[in-house]
Amino acid sequence: MDAQTQQHEHEHRERTEARPEKVQQVETIRTWLRTAVVAILTDYRGLNVGEIAQLRAKLRESGTQYKVVKNTLLARAAEDLGIKGLEPYLEGPTAVAVSAADPIAPARVIQDYIRQMRKLEVKGAYVEGRVVSADQVKVLAEMPSKPQLRAITLGALQAPLYGLAGVLTGLPRNLVYALSQIQKQKEAA
Repeated sequence: MDAQTQQHEHEHRERTEARPEKVQQVETIRTWLRTAVVAILTDYRGLNVGEIAQLRAKLRESGTQYKVVKNTLLARAAEDLGIKGLEPYLEGPTAVAVSAADPIAPARVIQDYIRQMRKLEVKGAYVEGRVVSADQVKVLAEMPSKPQLRAITLGALQAPLYGLAGVLTGLPRNLVYALSQIQKQKEAA
């Protein structure tokens, strides 16, 4: 075997064998996707380092991580987990906003950031086991947050209870009034 063939085989082995740091990165991405209720894929072209740091800080407030990832590693992690449909969104630079708690808050933060900066673009997302489009992420951002939904639900549950309490407190008052009217009638007769 000549030197050129040996060099070619060595380069081929390097490309096909997974390097330890790549294996670790794929495992980290797999963990994100496995525990995530939402993973929003964005194209961050046009953002400078300061703007990415600003977005990262806003997302961190909502319990969301924002990481730049290699498309090939994200594709490999998704494939390992059996996630189908992310492939069309894995072109160009990709950063992922991942939350294990709330799917709405990160979508809202990203949409607000897009309205303000006009630089970031949502590619698609993985939301509670399903791959969704950028348009569906916009719809998600417009939904009420979990605290808002809890307040609405609590209000709906409390309204009948307040009504019942009013009726129950009104009964003795009405009974006393009725008894006093009967007493007045008896006195008058």
